Amino acid sequence: VQLQASGGGLVQAGGSLRLSCAASGIIFSIYTVGWYRQAPGKQRELVAVIPSGGSPNYADSVKGRFTISRDNAKNTVYLQMNSLKPEDTAVYYCNLKRIQVIGGMLTYWGQGTLVTVSS
Repeated sequence: VQLQASGGGLVQAGGSLRLSCAASGIIFSIYTVGWYRQAPGKQRELVAVIPSGGSPNYADSVKGRFTISRDNAKNTVYLQMNSLKPEDTAVYYCNLKRIQVIGGMLTYWGQGTLVTVSS
């Protein structure tokens, strides 16, 4: 299983970025997919998640600014980030997870992509 994240970079406050995470070696459509982030000195936190066949959920801090979407045909999850703020600066990680009948939670992480928002 491989998760390849891309789209990070440096942007000014108020700007936009679109992150992508392409998965391979996995039945993408059955997984809950999401984005997490980790700022320097802080714990990793959930940004947005979209279950298989379900509706997205967002952290309060990004509601109304970020949009998560998935394309099961392309095995890809996206995170459109608008109205970026300096506090959005972090390494962003994509995540796939599902609960197995036997074996419990199965989860995969991408390598992380750095988003830096300048003020």
